Amino acid sequence: MKDDDDLTADFRSDQLHANVASVPDGLCWVSILSCLLLACSYVGSLYVWKSDLPRDHPAVIKRRFTSVLIVSALSPVFVWAWKDFTGIQPGPSLLALMGIRLEGLIPAIILPLLLTMVLFLGPLIQLAMDCPWGFMDGMKVVVDPCFWTLCLSDMRWLRNQVVAPLTEELVFRACMLPMLVPCAGPSAAIFTCPLFFGVGHLVGPVLCHSFCNYMGFPALSTALDHPYRLTILSFYVLGVVLFLLLIFPMTDPLFYGSPTPVCTLTSTPGSICS
Repeated sequence: MKDDDDLTADFRSDQLHANVASVPDGLCWVSILSCLLLACSYVGSLYVWKSDLPRDHPAVIKRRFTSVLIVSALSPVFVWAWKDFTGIQPGPSLLALMGIRLEGLIPAIILPLLLTMVLFLGPLIQLAMDCPWGFMDGMKVVVDPCFWTLCLSDMRWLRNQVVAPLTEELVFRACMLPMLVPCAGPSAAIFTCPLFFGVGHLVGPVLCHSFCNYMGFPALSTALDHPYRLTILSFYVLGVVLFLLLIFPMTDPLFYGSPTPVCTLTSTPGSICS
């Protein structure tokens, strides 16, 4: 049975990579320049509005929402144009190559976010110790519609928790990865983007990005001055160790629907495509 499974896996892999045309000359330059143009378009859209108001002013945030949402909506066109120009014709659809698919959606929602929370174990324990609310009080706030209405009416919350994670992951990861994989290979492209969870799905990086924006950079100086600093610092270290131990098992493409569509773009699969 094992030999049959190996033959089936090899046949499936051959079918995937047979869809990729031979790498055209100058592909790397086209890919890099396409990614650079896409990045400049996104960043540049933030500064097309001239204003003396601070960046957190609602009027400034709304204008930037407009520009980045337009660029983000057009970003798949960059990938389509790159694919048409280079002549690369993968089997999966454009959206699947960008990680936008239903297969493996539930694991993509849970596992990457859980892994990121493990990394932030120290700050989470510190936050729990300093929070005046009990667990049940916190749950009451979470299920309160008034709480979410207040959040959705706050331009800064929308920017940090919704618009920034969604548009940045779409532009800088989902659209750039397919353009880099045929040139650099899957493993190198992941570290170039950089990207861990978005190989199989777009939803994972968005949730992790939003969570990281909410947590902010770990307040190590506060932890060092905390009355229970040894306990908190121990959880800081434990979180990092567990993250390093769990990162590869919990980001295995088999959890998110195998084969990974982006792997069809390379004829020399790396570890993530094996």
